[in-house]
Amino acid sequence: MLYTVSGQVTSHVQRWFMDGVHQVLQKHGHLFVNPTEKDIRLVFNFVDPNVPRPFRRKAQATYVISVVETNEQPQNVLRTAYPSLIRTLSNLLVFIVNTDERLNTYFVTLEQGYYSVPYESGQDDKYFEYIYQRMEPLASSNLIIDNEFEPDLPEELWEGDEITEQVRHAARKIDEMNLFPAPFPIQEILPPEDFRHVKRLYGIGGLSYGNLSARKDEQRFWMSASGVNKGNLRRIGEDMLLVKRFDADRKAMRLSVPPTVTPRRVSVDAIEHWMIYTEHPTVGAIVHIHAWMDGIPSTQINYPCGTVELARAVAEQVRQADNPDRAIIGLKNHGLTITGRDLDDIFERIDGRIIPQVPMA
Repeated sequence: MLYTVSGQVTSHVQRWFMDGVHQVLQKHGHLFVNPTEKDIRLVFNFVDPNVPRPFRRKAQATYVISVVETNEQPQNVLRTAYPSLIRTLSNLLVFIVNTDERLNTYFVTLEQGYYSVPYESGQDDKYFEYIYQRMEPLASSNLIIDNEFEPDLPEELWEGDEITEQVRHAARKIDEMNLFPAPFPIQEILPPEDFRHVKRLYGIGGLSYGNLSARKDEQRFWMSASGVNKGNLRRIGEDMLLVKRFDADRKAMRLSVPPTVTPRRVSVDAIEHWMIYTEHPTVGAIVHIHAWMDGIPSTQINYPCGTVELARAVAEQVRQADNPDRAIIGLKNHGLTITGRDLDDIFERIDGRIIPQVPMA
């Protein structure tokens, strides 16, 4: 993995942090290169929180970790740090709080979560190894967010069918439960040019998170689009799309759309849903929400949304479930993926058991 550094390292804590990161990355065989080199996989972007500047990627495969330092412990880490994550167009933010009492480090994710990285004085090697173990799987993961739209949807499906009506009703119900959160209005934080850049990079639309889908037949399934208002799914091809298959050679989801619309991307989790539907013919619906339930199995690494690694980790947990067609799987620091025989089945099983706050670890 080739990596580089961007921005200005302006304090002794930032220099200490980057020196430690250099050592641990090179210990594990990664190579430091100039920011102008091609095929850079990982960038550490040091940012002035008052003037946050993004590192402009040349490819989706470049994973950017921005580093911000502050001298005051905020009351709400996520609300304080998340705008810097978005304004710097980063995949991950390392938020360093350096007070007189102690040093606190937080990883802040695009999925609107954060968790602390423990540090004890005199245990630098342990700290940076922990940083590496949490960072490397994320930086080496592979996004599957490209869509290939084929205007071949049969005309009788241009207005949807009974399954899209079920999806529409279920999405409205989840929205009323406030399980499609959007506490940070990305499109208001970013100027229009940067907002378009975010959508191209991550397939994120900014209006809400979470998604749902329902099986159409053996091969295909209907799924909500990325970034749309889930409480108001209306147009086929724009709000809901018919996923045909995953093209492994092109690393893209293939979708059938009406020839009369300008389509939106399908949700970034389409690769995860595709894996589950393909392996388990009795799964009829899948819901992903930013919430939690007690006593459930969970993935062990908080892979980014839309990566094949997250999809495989969730698919493995579904595979191990007693009933794969009725599984409830936790996504570490993120939320839940729930399978069901249909959408009604999912709602019946989660009723009264949902915990709105996802535990971070």
